[in-house]
Amino acid sequence: MQENPFFSEIRGNFGFGCMRLPMDGDRIDYAHFSRMADAFLDAGFNYFDTAHGYHSGLSETAIRDCVVKRHARSRFLLTNKLSAGFFDSLEDIRPFFEQQLKDCGVDYFDFYLMHAQNQRYYEKYTRCKAYETACGFKREGLIRHFGISFHDKADVLDKILTEHPEIEVVQIQFNYVDYDDASVESRKVYEVCEKHQKPVIVMEPVKGGSLVRLPDKADRLLRDLHGGSNASYALRFAASFPQMAMVLSGMSDMDQMRDNIGAMQAFQPLSGEELNAIREVCSIFKNQNQIPCTSCRYCVEENKCPQQIRIPDMIASLNAFEAFHSWNSKYYYDTVLTVGEHGKASDCIRCGKCEKVCPQHLPIRKILSDVAETFDKKQEEET
Repeated sequence: MQENPFFSEIRGNFGFGCMRLPMDGDRIDYAHFSRMADAFLDAGFNYFDTAHGYHSGLSETAIRDCVVKRHARSRFLLTNKLSAGFFDSLEDIRPFFEQQLKDCGVDYFDFYLMHAQNQRYYEKYTRCKAYETACGFKREGLIRHFGISFHDKADVLDKILTEHPEIEVVQIQFNYVDYDDASVESRKVYEVCEKHQKPVIVMEPVKGGSLVRLPDKADRLLRDLHGGSNASYALRFAASFPQMAMVLSGMSDMDQMRDNIGAMQAFQPLSGEELNAIREVCSIFKNQNQIPCTSCRYCVEENKCPQQIRIPDMIASLNAFEAFHSWNSKYYYDTVLTVGEHGKASDCIRCGKCEKVCPQHLPIRKILSDVAETFDKKQEEET
């Protein structure tokens, strides 16, 4: 990981992503999150990342109560984002931004990112002068650094960075499975950042947990190395590239925090033997035919499915059913995912809103049809 004087205020190469915080029912577990935040800071790291859509707004207020109120402002850096679902015009941006400051309990953000940029969103942000507005916030001292998070192809990023050289940092999805994936283009996107000399922040280094819960054969390959957990290899892979300023990890319990700190405090790039094992793991993954959903939840939190279908959870259940043919997947679908106001997969009205915001470019309408065929049809056959 390169030394970048501009980002010298970032301590270490590891950031706390606050999209998958510990939960107590429908609420964030403040006591658990506070312990995790303390351990993270005490280990010498200081970068927290959130967005208004994370946990439906609860991530921001949890950071306020568990981090901001409990630690000196000089001990931590805080990143927030301008998300497309929360503004429709230039006039909407400042009130939304000011509410974010209030919800987080801070006077400024260290980093402020244009969230989940792709070709479609970039057109909206351009029309609403969002980039210019954010740079205005920087001149006012309300943000210290300006950047983007990105979910599209390399040519789109090249266009954005060419038109906006004022961008200071780019956050991209980057992990060893997506590195050469044609739909994500992690390697090509990273190379565009190198071309424009922009420091990179990594999101989804463990692909929403998929690189922790490996198929048995892949799991044995990494365990036979006797060098760490599955998550640690994924983090170290992402951190091994010279343009990387930092790797984010979304952690939901203290065990994950301890494991990630252990991997990143004494960071070492992957060895040749470890890289060879990772290549074999990638080959195994490609033969699994699993749907590459990362459970980012943009499809349900950012754009609100009109049928309130729990899309990421249904995809996870379908993946589990296909991999293990377990009755638990069907039971979970019937007793958790489709109760109350939440629709079944067969309730999809094919509006396509979910697909427009999916960073993985998944054909969600087709996938929900497959979920319905797998779970709803079985229910019909049983009744």
